Amino acid sequence: MTTQNSTQNSTQNPTRTPAPTARSIELVREYPVEPQRVFAAWTDPEQLEWFSGLPAAQSEPTVDLRPGGFWRLTLQEGPDGRRYATGGLYRLVEPPHRLEFHWGAPGGWPDLDPDDLDAVPLVSLRFEPTTSATGSGTRMTATLALSDRLDEAQVEHWFSLGIREGWTMTVDRLAPQ
Repeated sequence: MTTQNSTQNSTQNPTRTPAPTARSIELVREYPVEPQRVFAAWTDPEQLEWFSGLPAAQSEPTVDLRPGGFWRLTLQEGPDGRRYATGGLYRLVEPPHRLEFHWGAPGGWPDLDPDDLDAVPLVSLRFEPTTSATGSGTRMTATLALSDRLDEAQVEHWFSLGIREGWTMTVDRLAPQ
């Protein structure tokens, strides 16, 4: 199994190169806004509809932005697909530079058990300021990593569920306000 990195900015298609580990996915995106706005797109309930693909009234986002706090919303697979809860349990919150959470929701997908956080992926986000001739921007690096406690069959199972494709499609919907 190979893992892929993706790099994309607003003027080019994603490019993919091998990542250093078969237990992670790394996506790099560049946005023409400052890090505070990209961070807010991940943490402000009023901006989280990009993640679910549903209007905010239907996705019902909630955020408790602190280590140990949860964020949660309703996700829908495609226009007429099934709906389920997803979100995360924050591990690290350093506005506007870093954010880490264990991905999932109790009773949702993935089903997150706060007593067994190694069973679900850890998402790490870095927001780095950039400058160019057109102004300030942000390079976001999003890494989804599976615990070393998972055996190869468990890792294969996660990737067979389509998390690489799903995370790529989700991150590609992000358009900070």
